[in-house]
Amino acid sequence: MAERLQVVLARAGVASRHQAERLIREGRVTVNGQVVRKLGTHVVWGQDAIRVDNRLICRLEPKVTVVLNKPKRVLSTSHDPRGRPTTAELVRKIKAHIFPVGRLDYHTEGLLILTNDGELAQHLQHPRYGIPKTYRAKVKGMPAAEVLQSLRSGVMLDSKRTAPAQVKKIGTTGKNTWLEITIKEGRNRQVRRMCWAVGHPVLKLKRTRYGPIRLGDLKPGTYRDLTPAEMEKLRKYVA
Repeated sequence: MAERLQVVLARAGVASRHQAERLIREGRVTVNGQVVRKLGTHVVWGQDAIRVDNRLICRLEPKVTVVLNKPKRVLSTSHDPRGRPTTAELVRKIKAHIFPVGRLDYHTEGLLILTNDGELAQHLQHPRYGIPKTYRAKVKGMPAAEVLQSLRSGVMLDSKRTAPAQVKKIGTTGKNTWLEITIKEGRNRQVRRMCWAVGHPVLKLKRTRYGPIRLGDLKPGTYRDLTPAEMEKLRKYVA
């Protein structure tokens, strides 16, 4: 049965559907030796020779989903032209081609889900589901109660107010403060920018939870498979 090329790439674990569309537009996908740039091109799995960056996509991989504790100064990507460490290097022992669900910026550590289930990744990142993501942030100074309330109510970023967030003070270190912040959006560097907007820049940031998945005591740079129970909970979030 013929299917859209980006759907096949997502099912094959190459990337999420959105990322697969970008690969196609960039001319990195060929079908039967011809570069395909048109989204929606239909192919037949097992009959058409599909390659991404000249790598033959020859079979559907078993679904693999893991949680990684990303260290600081590691990129959430498969390759960096500047030679900086990437998450792909941390999971290189996994034979399946897995990719991050969303990203954590270079200096942020903590929970990162990686999978080759393109459909699951697409749903987990879609704004309509509003999956909560929890961070522990060490911010400069001692935010007053009204500042914390401002973060909860929403601050202006790029001329648009952020959605309501859960914010609570969980401790102090010298002249600085630890906050626990839960957001349901996924704007670029959102937690850092929210804290900067209220005058308390982030000094350290770690994601501890993504939906029902918790980081727990996973050591930096290591990963583990999601349990069947965790996968079931994760799928319920996007059911």
